[in-house]
Amino acid sequence: MSDQYRHQIERMTGRGITVEVYEFARKAHGGTTLAAPVAAPAAGAGAAPQISINLPTPSVWRQVRIVLEGGGAMVEPGALQYALGQLEVEVQKLNARSNIFSRAMASAGTGESGFATAYRGRGEVWTEPTTKHFIVAAMDGPEDALLLDDKAFYICEDTIALKTHMHASVQGLLAGNGLMQPKLEGKGIFVIESAVPVNEIEEIELQPGQELIVDGDILLMYSASLQVELKPLVRGLRNLYRSGEGLVYKIRGQGRVWLTPTVNMGR
Repeated sequence: MSDQYRHQIERMTGRGITVEVYEFARKAHGGTTLAAPVAAPAAGAGAAPQISINLPTPSVWRQVRIVLEGGGAMVEPGALQYALGQLEVEVQKLNARSNIFSRAMASAGTGESGFATAYRGRGEVWTEPTTKHFIVAAMDGPEDALLLDDKAFYICEDTIALKTHMHASVQGLLAGNGLMQPKLEGKGIFVIESAVPVNEIEEIELQPGQELIVDGDILLMYSASLQVELKPLVRGLRNLYRSGEGLVYKIRGQGRVWLTPTVNMGR
């Protein structure tokens, strides 16, 4: 590749698939404005005329490149920028009742719709640039199964089963996080989209007998082995109003939870 404007910051290889994350800075005008005099004024001529200079403000963008060499990948709908090579593309829609995928369409010309877009064969797929961050990781088997925030899924190797987890409580809908969450299970590479960088993600190792209470806004993902309830922080409507917290996640069991404590800073 001869790109001069972006550089690779992460790379992971699986079976017939390589996932690469690129980063580049783009300067956008309209940031800091300086006023500078055109020339020194003559004696008695009043103030010197001013010109305004808009200084460019750099912003960091990232995008993912998927290199397929006989492997396959499932990609979040709408993430495609362009694809090149000998690729088979189909849209796969999740059957919520049976937690299996049904083939909705089998043509690259159908557009980006459905639950996920599958790419298989030989070639490369580039995703749209974004200012969000990416977490590239791998799972070794069913014991590593994860439940994700409903906006966190981005890419997974097609050796991983992408399912939907249904919350038993209707309170999940009231919490604003939806009744369904993406579930990853199997063995392979996956990519999570995050509003904060990796060094701002907090990992909590939950032990039996402990309970973790979390505001849903900062819950990025957690082990599928954990027991999770969406319910009021305290009992009673009056106490619920006084607490100001509304519905929260109450998590028990043994497993890991990943949080984004800084996600609301600066909003």
